[in-house]
Amino acid sequence: MWYYSEMISEAKKPKILYIITKSNWGGAQQYVYDFATNLDKNRYDIAVAFGEGGTLKTKLNESGIRTIQIPFLERDINIIKEIRSFFFLVSLFVKEKPDIIHLNSSKIGALGAFAGRLTGVKRIIFTAHAWAFTEDRAIASRGAILFLHWLTVLFTHKTIAVSEKTKKELVWMPFVAHKIEVIHNGIAPIHFLDRGSAKKILGIDEEPLWIGTISELHQNKGLDFLIAAIVELKKDPQPLPPFKVMIISDGEEKKNLEELIAKNSLTESVFLKGYVADAKIYLKAFDICTLTSRKEGFPYFVLEAGQAEVPLLASAVGGIPEAVHQLESGILVKTGNIKEIRDGLKILILEKDRRTSLASALKKEVEKSFTLDKMISETEKLYK
Repeated sequence: MWYYSEMISEAKKPKILYIITKSNWGGAQQYVYDFATNLDKNRYDIAVAFGEGGTLKTKLNESGIRTIQIPFLERDINIIKEIRSFFFLVSLFVKEKPDIIHLNSSKIGALGAFAGRLTGVKRIIFTAHAWAFTEDRAIASRGAILFLHWLTVLFTHKTIAVSEKTKKELVWMPFVAHKIEVIHNGIAPIHFLDRGSAKKILGIDEEPLWIGTISELHQNKGLDFLIAAIVELKKDPQPLPPFKVMIISDGEEKKNLEELIAKNSLTESVFLKGYVADAKIYLKAFDICTLTSRKEGFPYFVLEAGQAEVPLLASAVGGIPEAVHQLESGILVKTGNIKEIRDGLKILILEKDRRTSLASALKKEVEKSFTLDKMISETEKLYK
């Protein structure tokens, strides 16, 4: 009887299918990975589906999570491929019979929500990490994307906004206010390398002060703003302690950034490190962290820098001000304001005590309000 009841319990486990467009590694992929690997496997049957393969697929397979490849699904828009991806999703939902689909990224949100409704999926959840219509695009393009996002939310049972700012950007649209819930991203305790070991592995000299960021080389990350501010700092008449900058990650803007660094004679001061696996564990190598983005939802990097107890300068965009309080737990700057970035960095370079107090305050805030357990617990309530 005991064995029989265990079999029944196993059979009744809700099946959750997480779906994301790309399987590279970024904030949305970390979000999917954290859920897939931290939800109780005794309570849920979990699988992850995605289009293009990459780091996420590798990490999930290493963790024993079942993965499903979606043919034709990729980031760039292609109508024929979108239609084929849609019908694959319909077939997948009929075959898998998931109780819950949890969609991530704009494209799969629209395709997956419609396919889920068509096939009668009981619970459709979409996480809006950010809205594509807030990017710098032509008005017609932004309008079309806004409409698609609105339809996506309409087709879901609940949509998670990763910040209050993200919610406000769409909640004004008709018939969707009751569907959108704010659940901030959260992180588990990170096992950082000590400062000396991290510096050695990254190839960082011991003497200069180091400014660091983990930012995809994408226009949205505003790395050109950071470089422009460094140019201005180098011209500052006030003597500053020696400092260098390291940018960790890769992306489509690599060539443009390399040219910008060379043009401004910064090849000995600003370094593009490229992709580094589990880069966050090296954050203690840096004296200052930056995130000078044009656009964000609620970036993990802010939480990682906080947990590493490294002072942060960041753009006041998206949900960043919901975690970082101006001059209390970090320095916030207007997006693209080179003078504010320069002045903020100058303060952090010159004032060691300020660096210490800001970093300590952000660490306390992250450990109190932005934990992985809290994020998962609040999300599980939406699954029911």
